[in-house]
Amino acid sequence: QVQLVESGGGLVQAGGSLRLSCAASGRTFSSSTMGWFRQAPGKEREFVAVINWNGGRTEYRHSVKGRFTISRDNAKNTVYLQMDSLKPEDTAVYYCAARPRPYLSGTFSDHAEYDYWGQGTQVTVTS
Repeated sequence: QVQLVESGGGLVQAGGSLRLSCAASGRTFSSSTMGWFRQAPGKEREFVAVINWNGGRTEYRHSVKGRFTISRDNAKNTVYLQMDSLKPEDTAVYYCAARPRPYLSGTFSDHAEYDYWGQGTQVTVTS
């Protein structure tokens, strides 16, 4: 069993930055693929970024490439999402998710691939 707790969301002006953190409990974190997803009001949950077990591979949603960076610290059981140059369209609830397998699958952007989810943290970007 893995429990995930996100933090770091908030209100920021366009062009600003936020760093989200996701603290994980459980012994499988260091061998898990970790993802970030987001959901805006009235929209479906969408993939944002993913990182494999040792940080050696990352993938991003096209619209956040070059602005967002996913990273992890296995010693701290924590995954991060650094978000720079934020835009109003980045406004959403951001969720951390865990897939207790070390390598990215071909369907890493599919939320159904992930077994555990956090409660979400709100990110609001004003223009």
